[in-house]
Amino acid sequence: MTDRPPSSPLPLPTLPRIWLVAGLAALSLITVTAASLWHLRYEALTSQSRELSVLSLALADELDRGLQSVEIGLQAVRLELRIGELLPESDEFASQRYPHDLKLPLASQLWVIDRRGRLLAASSPAPAPHPSSFMPTLLSLGDADTALSRPFLGRATGTAAGQPSVALAVRYNDHQGALGGWLIAALPVEALRGAFSKAAPTADARMAVYRADGVRLAGTLSPLMRPDIAQALLLPGASRQQDARLLGDGQQRLIAERVLPRVGLTMVLTRDVKTALEPWRDVAWLASSGVMLLLAGLAAAAHRIARAEQRRQDSQAALQTQLSRTNKLESLGTLAGGVAHDFNNVLAAVLGYAEMARQGAADDSRQARQLDQVLRAALRGKSLVERILSFSRSGARSATVFEVQPLIDEVLGLLAASLRHGVVLESRFDAPGLRLRGDATQVFEAVMNLCTNAMQAMPEGGTLTVSTARHAVREPQAVSHGQLDPGDYLALSVTDEGAGIATDVMDHLFEPFFTTRREHAGTGLGLAVVHGVVAEFGGAIDVQSTPGTPSAGARFTLYLPESHDALPPEAATPVDTPTGRGQTLMVVDDEPALVELAEELLAELGYEPIGYTDPKAALDALRSEPDRYDALLTDEVMPALTGTQLTEALRAFAPQLPVLLVSGYGGPQLAARAAAVGVTRVLAKPLQRGELAQALGQLLSSTKTG
Repeated sequence: MTDRPPSSPLPLPTLPRIWLVAGLAALSLITVTAASLWHLRYEALTSQSRELSVLSLALADELDRGLQSVEIGLQAVRLELRIGELLPESDEFASQRYPHDLKLPLASQLWVIDRRGRLLAASSPAPAPHPSSFMPTLLSLGDADTALSRPFLGRATGTAAGQPSVALAVRYNDHQGALGGWLIAALPVEALRGAFSKAAPTADARMAVYRADGVRLAGTLSPLMRPDIAQALLLPGASRQQDARLLGDGQQRLIAERVLPRVGLTMVLTRDVKTALEPWRDVAWLASSGVMLLLAGLAAAAHRIARAEQRRQDSQAALQTQLSRTNKLESLGTLAGGVAHDFNNVLAAVLGYAEMARQGAADDSRQARQLDQVLRAALRGKSLVERILSFSRSGARSATVFEVQPLIDEVLGLLAASLRHGVVLESRFDAPGLRLRGDATQVFEAVMNLCTNAMQAMPEGGTLTVSTARHAVREPQAVSHGQLDPGDYLALSVTDEGAGIATDVMDHLFEPFFTTRREHAGTGLGLAVVHGVVAEFGGAIDVQSTPGTPSAGARFTLYLPESHDALPPEAATPVDTPTGRGQTLMVVDDEPALVELAEELLAELGYEPIGYTDPKAALDALRSEPDRYDALLTDEVMPALTGTQLTEALRAFAPQLPVLLVSGYGGPQLAARAAAVGVTRVLAKPLQRGELAQALGQLLSSTKTG
């Protein structure tokens, strides 16, 4: 079986010039607007980052000066302890307490601890923070170093009572000048934030102060938002100099960092990017609205100018869609041909051997009755294959006048044997004797597909009604899918009691491969075939459905032009089966079982068959003895040489040898190819004994006469 090259698609319709000009103008306007808005966004982020950086510098300087003033105060206390009459380590000093009225700036409490960790003096009964909470550790502090503790709840009086505090510690020297214990001052956490609450630019601004180990001392940012563990994120429209990050709360923020190396602190100031860009978004909305209004006006003007051209493009688009559907169906037909070829080989063996067995069985015997059933089943299989191949034979069908009623009766007879539980089949025929001109097989397929579709629409059961009527059209009439010209029509309706057809599905009903039956693995080809059949007959389809009502259902009505021509005369049935007179026939088929079957069948018909399963070997035999054979019987689809290729090769030395080509996949392409190489006659698989005998008798008698 040869592959057919795909049809070339139609060129896409040319875009009207007005739409091209309008599109370029719109694109330019959108590009300029977008670029301007992008630049404004960049400037807004840059301005906010710069403002945040200046504010962070001022706050960091304020924090550094505040801590420095506390350190200076502690140094003064340390100096007082060194020059006083009592040293902190003395028992007499340990019995005293430092005065409550502290003069240290920012400090709310003061403790004096000796190097053995004993509390020597304090400004209040509140316990000092644990030494392990300091960084760097108290033991590692030098004479000029400072340590800060984790935040803790203090017990000071006044405004700092019950508020979180942070302790600052320095070393003092003993009476011998060596490092002694520690002076520890408690500072309110709010003191570390300084003037941020007043200087914050907006409500979304956040501030935090972290130790070098990441511990947050003050502020509203969570520890997960510490800059050194945050994920860096460059915002769209931001420069590489802008510090924009995705912090632990999942929000994009602008960040300004200031490090105080003297005390090992990092101050972080942030702003929410979304809030910072609110003014820009207002401008962007106004600009976008203006652009949309301009684009709408431009589109309206272009639409009015290009309306006539659009109609032409719509027509070309419809043609392109139709061609695409045709290509899909042709591809499916090619696949069906391959399946049919293999299936026909099986059917040929079943049908051939069953016929020979039936010839040897007594007419009234049990064996004869069983073989008759086998033959009927094989013939039904042959009919099934012919319906499968119908997808690949559009445009090459026979056009004859036929009566509709017997054909519909045949469809209903087949359906009655396979109705699912709960489905009732009803019929109403009001068009007796009505005739059509075309291929009766196509109408059979269309009615069968509509009925099958209707049964699948009623999974819970219901009534399936098939009816016919004559319909006269006196002036052009529009239906849901097509238009009827004046004339006489057959109105063939199939009605179900299913759930109905949704509005969004109605527009796609007859598209190839469109299906809503996912659970049934629908192919989406049934209604596409129906539409193709009706179009080929020159009719139209009307679909009516009201989903959501108690008796929704759907009614498909096919309008097919009535033919007033007479029916063709019936072909005369041959009286007897022609037999041979010992003529030598060559049989070529790549299936050994079919070669053996053909040899046995031809021998019974009075011929001398010689079989080959290799077409190249058969060609060599013909070339060596061209006058030995009276006819060639060959399959078409074979691996080494096809039947048409074999015929073309032998015509060089045996131009008059009759050739009977047999194939399970025929159609117009095979017929044209066979005629071009000199094939005498083409038959479709599987062959019946009588059909083969008649063909050989006519073939050899015409050759003898010629």
